[in-house]
Amino acid sequence: MANHKSSIKRIRQEQKRRLHNRYFGKTMRNAVKTLLETTDKAEATAMLPNVTKMIDKVAQKNVIHNSKANNLKSQIAKHVNQLED
Repeated sequence: MANHKSSIKRIRQEQKRRLHNRYFGKTMRNAVKTLLETTDKAEATAMLPNVTKMIDKVAQKNVIHNSKANNLKSQIAKHVNQLED
């Protein structure tokens, strides 16, 4: 167990950040998964800006790496473009 006030506070802060990051990371992954499972082009096109925005926000908060965010955005854009009307 931690012996200093500062280390006890640091543990509390890390736990709070971890839960925050897990929530937003999981929410983003679920949104990407939903978009990739969509077969309707109109629906996927409507979802694309929101999911892209979500990915950017998660990357900005350093929950995921910027390169991973770019790879995900590329993957979902490619998926939407390949869907047929």
